[in-house]
Amino acid sequence: MHQAIKEAFKGVEQNHGGPFGAVIVKEGEILSKAHNQVLKTNDPTAHAEINVIKKASKKLGTFDLSGCEIYTTCMPCPMCQGAIKWANIKTIYYGASSKDADKIGFRDKEFYEKEALELKSIDREECLKPFEAWSAKEDKIIY
Repeated sequence: MHQAIKEAFKGVEQNHGGPFGAVIVKEGEILSKAHNQVLKTNDPTAHAEINVIKKASKKLGTFDLSGCEIYTTCMPCPMCQGAIKWANIKTIYYGASSKDADKIGFRDKEFYEKEALELKSIDREECLKPFEAWSAKEDKIIY
């Protein structure tokens, strides 16, 4: 967690984004470290957890981070929780809560308390065509 905190300070000091840092560890060894870079990159998905997953995946040459653990300075938002789950990371160690992030101006509360999006399905039949092509592939890799 100390390395995640150092990453968070790095992001704050360089105005890269909020006070969020993350580290991925496998078998006691640090694979990757990252911090929030939303402001630096103008990318709303450049959260510390997303950035650290990308680095670890690149280092290991795989999308499957089974056996890894993630340490993050704040409870991951729903987007980051989804990315962590897609990466097959089973354990998340976090410091501050989403309520703590909300108290300093981040809108985490909005993502936990209400449905912010209106979902509308359109062109389903056309969109199913690439699904059918994928299903028919003999060399597909399920992830």
